Amino acid sequence: MKAGILCLMLLLCAVTTPAEEKPGTDRTLSQRESLQMGERIYREGILPSGEPLQAIVKGDIPVIGTAFTCVSCHLRSGLGSLEGGVITPPTTGNKLYQPLYPGTELSHAARKKVPTYFQSIAHRPAYTDETLAVVLRMGIDPEGQELNSVMPRYFLDDRDMGILISYLKSLSAELSPGVTDTTLRFATIVTEGVGAEDREAMLAPLQTYVAARNGMSKVYETRAKYGVFAEEMDLSYKRMSLSVWELKGSAETWRGQMEEYYRKEPVFALLGGIAAGEWKPIHEFSEDHRIPCIFPITDFPVISETGWYTLYFSRGIYQEGEAVAHHLARMAGLSAENTVLQIVQNSREGRALQAGFESAWQDLGRREPLTITLPEGESVAKDFLLRLMEKSKPAVILFWADTGAVPALEKLTQPAARPQRIYLSSSLLKQSLWTVPEPVRDIAFIAYPYRLPQEEAIYSKYASGLLRGKKSMPINDRRISTRMYSVTRLMTETFLHIQRNYYRDYFLDVISMLTDQLYPDYVRLSFGPGQRYASKGCYMVQLTQGPKPELVRKSEWVIY
Repeated sequence: MKAGILCLMLLLCAVTTPAEEKPGTDRTLSQRESLQMGERIYREGILPSGEPLQAIVKGDIPVIGTAFTCVSCHLRSGLGSLEGGVITPPTTGNKLYQPLYPGTELSHAARKKVPTYFQSIAHRPAYTDETLAVVLRMGIDPEGQELNSVMPRYFLDDRDMGILISYLKSLSAELSPGVTDTTLRFATIVTEGVGAEDREAMLAPLQTYVAARNGMSKVYETRAKYGVFAEEMDLSYKRMSLSVWELKGSAETWRGQMEEYYRKEPVFALLGGIAAGEWKPIHEFSEDHRIPCIFPITDFPVISETGWYTLYFSRGIYQEGEAVAHHLARMAGLSAENTVLQIVQNSREGRALQAGFESAWQDLGRREPLTITLPEGESVAKDFLLRLMEKSKPAVILFWADTGAVPALEKLTQPAARPQRIYLSSSLLKQSLWTVPEPVRDIAFIAYPYRLPQEEAIYSKYASGLLRGKKSMPINDRRISTRMYSVTRLMTETFLHIQRNYYRDYFLDVISMLTDQLYPDYVRLSFGPGQRYASKGCYMVQLTQGPKPELVRKSEWVIY
């Protein structure tokens, strides 16, 4: 079998093109069509024909390209990755078509300034179209060295090889919009309807961070004047600017306003941001323009498996419903015949919890719950709840309602109306969660997406230091200022690794390779290629008895 595969690869490598054309050139395709096809080969492992790319790994193991895509190791930017101690080198044209030297990465102009006795011999010479085709098919580099056998050897004819190589030459070839010789331009978004206190709690940490970073610029500018690596140091540090995009009017008009802001001054990425309403219009703007949007403050992120450019703290209120479904599914003694009653407040929050629960509950193969939707603006009446309990006798009640639901819980203290469990949302109850009646606290489980209050002090002390004395930056149950502090920490960590590679996709690639981060509010923020929601679950908690209750964890981290 191995011999047959190698023979097939040799035949593919032997395919030739007319002498008057460059290898793999297809003049029937426009440049745009060629790049789109190349991008699909690189990211999805799908050939222009629509068939999956074929390859072998470990010498003789056949695999399909959809399972061993280029992007899975070299990432979307093409600038490589580091995972489990395995270094995957860049595969972009402007890296491959230059000699590779050991040590500090320098631009071509900077390397010329290095004294001869400091110059290193290249690890390998620059690739050409022909040697790049050989390494992709056979795993042999221009020095004749064989690459690691986990690198797939792809079956590509000359036409498809040319399309892929053309795409690699375009990949991360030009710095992204919003990057100037001296500055990285960022923006943050505030919509009409956001309260003044919340607005300032979001803006002030970002503005403080930008000012502090720019305050270091003189240090870097001084360092850049000395030594043979002056150009490298100058290019490795840029100042930041932060514009505030104020969006007025209804959400339907936001897109046009953002387009105008972006036309006047393109930005590298959006940081934070806060909206009165759903984030969807801003999410779609970011996706369409391929602009990273990092950790906006929203309870209503777009729930999607296909988005790439917006990184959310979590899946918001929707996530609490998902976590309840997974926790409830583990409940001992809950049979298919037991009724799960879902009482939904007709609000954006109630519908988000309902959607999250029902999606996860269905995926778990469970029977559809009995659902009662309250009229808009109404809460749960005590007598209505009692009659409902007597009629349906549910084993479990899900209260997707706000503070108005708390008084009705008193009716569930009666033995005839007492279910086995009640589930509540901390995001809807807010401070009213502390007033859950004592007689039902032993059966009331609260979805809680944050670190417990008694465990939070050690993680928030640095944020508290930054925010102390600023009345406009309160640390409260909205957690706006502390979450923006987390954004600044994330940016600091990211800039340590980005070097001179100011490409939007690489910006997100670097974030995806970070280890779990322990910031305020969330138990942990976890990253990975293509992961758009950093906090991936909730605790189920209960209240202790007494007038000054504490939250007690009744589950491990329930992952959605």
